[in-house]
Amino acid sequence: MAHESLYRAYRPQTFEEVAGQAHVTKPLSEAIRAGKIGHAYLFAGSRGLGKTSVARIFARAIGCTGNDLYEVDAASNNSVEDIRALTEGVYTLPFESPYKVYILDEVHMLSKAAWNAFLKTLEEPPPYAVFILATTELDRVPETVQSRCQVFEFKKPTRAGVVDVVSNVAKKEGFKLDPDAAELIAMLAEG
Repeated sequence: MAHESLYRAYRPQTFEEVAGQAHVTKPLSEAIRAGKIGHAYLFAGSRGLGKTSVARIFARAIGCTGNDLYEVDAASNNSVEDIRALTEGVYTLPFESPYKVYILDEVHMLSKAAWNAFLKTLEEPPPYAVFILATTELDRVPETVQSRCQVFEFKKPTRAGVVDVVSNVAKKEGFKLDPDAAELIAMLAEG
């Protein structure tokens, strides 16, 4: 039997389970509650802060099922041809959901031509399309794109927050972790 890594096993499934990002999850929850879903979101921050997890949670929360969720690794699909293929698919109706959600991870890796090809779709998307762009390098995302997105910057969690997460995971895995050990792990994890 293959072992699932802890970060996958304990990946948050709801906004409430996301640690240390209330400044992101609360406004997204409020927008969903109010029925004010934007067409483009930009999630920025260093690796491991939950950008992709929050994007998936958001997609589920607005009723998007697996058949209408598209995850694209922009680091390896960064050409103008890749973006043209994506944008052509945007204009077909969702299969079974009220929205088609496109999560573009590492979006800062898109080529200049790809950004230009994507901009038109980002400016005038069909009403059912939602784009969630995730990046570790916000400064490499063109201003013209940033200005068309709701931008959320993810922050590194506090050490106390990491201690809580580490302690909870250890407990769920059946281990008793000394508070000093949890503190050391949190310090070495650097967020």
